[in-house]
Amino acid sequence: MQTPRLYFSGFGNLRRRGFIFPGSEIYGGLANSWDYGPLGAELKNNIKQEWWKRFVHQRTDIVGLDAALMMNPKVWQASGHVAGFSDPLVECKKCHHRFRADQLTADHCPECEGQLTAAKQFNLMFKTFIGAQAMFVDFKTILETTRRRLPFGIAQMGKAFRNEITPGNFIFRTREFEQMEIEYFVREAEWEKHFEYWLGEMKAWLKHLGVSEKRLHYAEIP
Repeated sequence: MQTPRLYFSGFGNLRRRGFIFPGSEIYGGLANSWDYGPLGAELKNNIKQEWWKRFVHQRTDIVGLDAALMMNPKVWQASGHVAGFSDPLVECKKCHHRFRADQLTADHCPECEGQLTAAKQFNLMFKTFIGAQAMFVDFKTILETTRRRLPFGIAQMGKAFRNEITPGNFIFRTREFEQMEIEYFVREAEWEKHFEYWLGEMKAWLKHLGVSEKRLHYAEIP
């Protein structure tokens, strides 16, 4: 197939130029694990610094936060992650690849056309509960210490972990990754105008990084 060859060639170039390597490579690697090399680390840091400058330093309605990853388990129970952070998963009985049931367009395996198992809920949380709920937990404290009024946002970036059900798509579906997130708090009656505004801001941000507008599209997330 053409796509895997192009994919492998692209990875080879990134590796040779020092952008990214397989994790634990000298010991045979670790599935779904990647290390950013000298150029990759610089690229990541440049993007992070530009994001922080654009959405925190250059705005008066967003403040930064650098919170602990490991939190009291009660946080994850209250947020609904323990009970509801899962995806429907099917597995091919022939090639044993896994797919999200809600993203399939046919009732057979899209790779080998084998028979699929019945869908089961797959928990996306690790046993050690780590994530990005601190912006909600610290909301009241930030409100009091910064004397903010709605609308305002909280920005944070750092490591995140997810029990990924479809690993194997290079760095796009990994169990360990870095994310940049803004939680923007508004009055309920005004959510639609703020939602449209931030759609535009995210599009402008990607264009600012050099992403062609032809490659951008909106997708509704239920």
